[in-house]
Amino acid sequence: MSGHKFTQLDWDDLRHFLALAQSGTFLGAARQLGVEHATISRRVSSLEAKLERKLVDRRGRRVVLTAEGEKVAKHAALIAVQTAAVEQIGRSSATEVRGHVRISAPPALSSVLLAQPMVAVRRDHPGVEITLVGEKRLTSLNRREADIAVRLSRPEDGDYSITKLHEMTFNLFASKTYLETVAPAEWTFIGYDEGMNASPQQVRLVEVAAGRPIALRSSVLEFQVAAARLDGGVVMLPDFAVPGDLQRIEGNHALVRELWLVVHSEIKNVPSIRIVLDALKNTFRK
Repeated sequence: MSGHKFTQLDWDDLRHFLALAQSGTFLGAARQLGVEHATISRRVSSLEAKLERKLVDRRGRRVVLTAEGEKVAKHAALIAVQTAAVEQIGRSSATEVRGHVRISAPPALSSVLLAQPMVAVRRDHPGVEITLVGEKRLTSLNRREADIAVRLSRPEDGDYSITKLHEMTFNLFASKTYLETVAPAEWTFIGYDEGMNASPQQVRLVEVAAGRPIALRSSVLEFQVAAARLDGGVVMLPDFAVPGDLQRIEGNHALVRELWLVVHSEIKNVPSIRIVLDALKNTFRK
């Protein structure tokens, strides 16, 4: 036996440390877990004391993991996945399907396409509760921020079960009045804010604009639609979000993006998860 005294680790310490490792800042970790900044610091210090190892270098607002911190973070991420799988067992019942399923999906797609299938799930399975989080970022299923994610980009890493749901076509649209009264050389455009500059649809819009101004920007697709309907300019919209009073602009502008359904492999066969997955798949098969 070595002289080192074994100290039982606290999963909450590991969980707080993992959030810090993934976010890179104490504030980011606190927001992720819904706790105070000081709680993250206290939990990380507790873990360092129990392991008798320095896990993070504090450099201003950001933190950098030490070599041993990197190792602990890697193992903690695996533990988080297994813990989530164990927790999912409580979602099943011998008599009925029950449990809480959290879905992450782009906001506009959520409001237009996901309400009907989720209401149908609730009608057929009253024991299932659903939370739909509208967000564009790649939520980490490993962090248990969501059970299921609907995304426009296929994840490259992670132990996920991934299904291609749909191919969405983006095209250029404007109001009839705008197209009749504004010459193409004078067109202005409606696009996303700077946070979406790298998105394929924004890149295509910039290419089409060819130096003409993107005069209205918003991260909210519904605002873009409303602005276009009010003769505010030319907008690039996915097929599911086009109102009947906007006109498609002819030309070689179309962009096709794939829609992906993502769930962690460990929980894909949990009954409540499986029911929601099947409902989403059936929606896009129609």
